[in-house]
Amino acid sequence: MEIRLDGHLVTTTMRTPGHDFELAAGFCFTEGLLGGAAVLQVRYCGSSAAVETEFNEVTVETGDLAPRPQPRLTTTTSSCGLCGSTTITELTERLHRLTPGPAMTPEVLAEVPAAARQRQELFGLTGAVHAAATFAPDGTIGIVREDVGRHNAVDKVVGHLLLEEGLPATGLGLYVSGRASFEIVQKAWAAGFRTVVAVSAPSSLAVEVATTAGITLAGFVRAGRVNLYT
Repeated sequence: MEIRLDGHLVTTTMRTPGHDFELAAGFCFTEGLLGGAAVLQVRYCGSSAAVETEFNEVTVETGDLAPRPQPRLTTTTSSCGLCGSTTITELTERLHRLTPGPAMTPEVLAEVPAAARQRQELFGLTGAVHAAATFAPDGTIGIVREDVGRHNAVDKVVGHLLLEEGLPATGLGLYVSGRASFEIVQKAWAAGFRTVVAVSAPSSLAVEVATTAGITLAGFVRAGRVNLYT
């Protein structure tokens, strides 16, 4: 799917169809492309009808108030798209360290994956997609989104919160069904999540970003066990 900002091509992402507007809005927000501009509208676009383009072109509109984006030259994949200490420095220029939020105990964090798994309908059918979800301090699961790409699932969750005026995600945690990459922690930071729970391992760069951001990062959360990295 092509994602555009005020008509300008931003990137092309391999995604699972569904919640496309949330994905486009969430991507533009978590990547810092909006520049503080409000999203006025999200719509399917193109030179022909959306049906003819198979709903594969979406534009996020700010009334040209967002900075003109520089398009990515490669397709966005499910792996980390950015890396390096220079990138962390760049993040600190646009993102501030998060202040402490409601305490979430390891016991609560340990129960989040099992609770989210009950809401992963597409995974139940295919066994082949990732999920992201919000959860409250008591472990209650909120929004759940699934996608073939880990970061796409996160962008769909963030996009939903953005369009529903639910950002920053104060008081909520973010759950991801795979590993915690640099890019996922960066997106969580941009959205204001103070806690990230991952079923698999975090990368060392993800731990570094979480430390810088003030995010509690839990990995290998499965079978009642939790590894706390920050």
